[in-house]
Amino acid sequence: MADRLLLDRTLLRRYDVTGPRYTSYPTAAQFTEAFDAGRYRERVAWSNDDPIPRPLSLYVHVPFCRTVCFYCACNKVITANYRRASDYLARLIDELDLQAALFADDRPVEQLHLGGGTPTYLSDGDLATLIDAIAQRFPMAAPARREFSIEVDPRTVDRERIRNLAALGFNRLSLGVQDFDADVQKAINRVQGVQATADIVEEARHQGFHSINLDLMYGLPLQTPERLSQTLDAVMTMRPDRIALYNYAHMPQMFRIQRQIPDASLPAAEMKLTLLIEAMQRLSREGYHYIGMDHFALPGDALAAAADEGTLHRNFQGYATRPDLDLIGLGASSIGQIGDAFSQNVRDPAGHDAAVSAGELPIWRGVALTADDCLRRDVIQAVMCRGRVDYAAIEARHPIEFTDYFRDALVELEPLAVDGLLTMDHASLQVTERGRLFLRNVAMPFDAYLTAGRAERRFSRVI
Repeated sequence: MADRLLLDRTLLRRYDVTGPRYTSYPTAAQFTEAFDAGRYRERVAWSNDDPIPRPLSLYVHVPFCRTVCFYCACNKVITANYRRASDYLARLIDELDLQAALFADDRPVEQLHLGGGTPTYLSDGDLATLIDAIAQRFPMAAPARREFSIEVDPRTVDRERIRNLAALGFNRLSLGVQDFDADVQKAINRVQGVQATADIVEEARHQGFHSINLDLMYGLPLQTPERLSQTLDAVMTMRPDRIALYNYAHMPQMFRIQRQIPDASLPAAEMKLTLLIEAMQRLSREGYHYIGMDHFALPGDALAAAADEGTLHRNFQGYATRPDLDLIGLGASSIGQIGDAFSQNVRDPAGHDAAVSAGELPIWRGVALTADDCLRRDVIQAVMCRGRVDYAAIEARHPIEFTDYFRDALVELEPLAVDGLLTMDHASLQVTERGRLFLRNVAMPFDAYLTAGRAERRFSRVI
């Protein structure tokens, strides 16, 4: 698959434009402050009235880190003062009270994800307090139905902490690696050992974690094909269930910390293509299935199964296995989705603290989807998750004639068809094997909000 997918460098250059990652549609660029806490409560009330209760997914944002990684574009707070985390945890519990009061008691929590920042900045005792607080306020699904995941900085955990995470009910683990090369690690201010990471993976398997993911990056400073190959050698000895291979998006004008990375230290455009091509070919040879975007999974993993079964879903954590859950965002900057509406909390912990302390939901902005938004979201999800749009299936859910409604988008996609990235006929659009790296390019013509100027300012490059 990877050879057919990647060897045409001309296409990679031609389609390396800026564009959304489509973790939502509309994207966060369309969120407005007109969607406030009052409108959020309305959406929850409507959701509670659904004939079939929708289970819940909770995302908890923990923004704290002890040190800063120079590549990072996440919402974070760098501090060694643990009191700030303790105070933040208290406000999270208060926010749980506010949220739990809104939801019917027949809606169990089936998914929980802790992201950051560094969730394992919190002590084991405080993590236990958080999990207990959730369980006291929301009904919990049966253990067999639970997907509880946590992002881990391997520098903050050891085997004992992994055992404690398992005891708290976590069964999925995502470890940040980026690159194991010593020079690259120094350049991004993130030094961590191979063996310490391998020990964590081994212990997580021993504790019965269902899925283990490792995050890698290409395009980092001082990275070469040889160095990235050696990193992959180390990763393959651990054999994680999933691998996320992210493009480092160097945008120092937006993220000040990235100014610590000199432009001259970054791989040139052709070298970056080589890094991507060789890494994807290696993962394919090692038996990993390309799920889409940056994600790879071994055949037995639930993500690969969802891709095969057509149940793959895309949300703010990337690709996911369950499309039928309402998502509650907790903590500073977190994003939730209730039915056909998205909401985002205030970005800074101080603002989050002030709102929750006043007994208010810390909703900053959001968007309620129009009928056109819902239609285009369905089409973009079909592109991003299945690589295929069946016109009749879309027409069955929306009162349109597909080829008429999307005439301009289909015309815009004709050059991609000429380049062999997709096929189109009167009934469907199908992304080819050659086109699977270009899912964002295929989705963009269906985005009613997208313009070239805004894409240039707001979004990263596709490749």
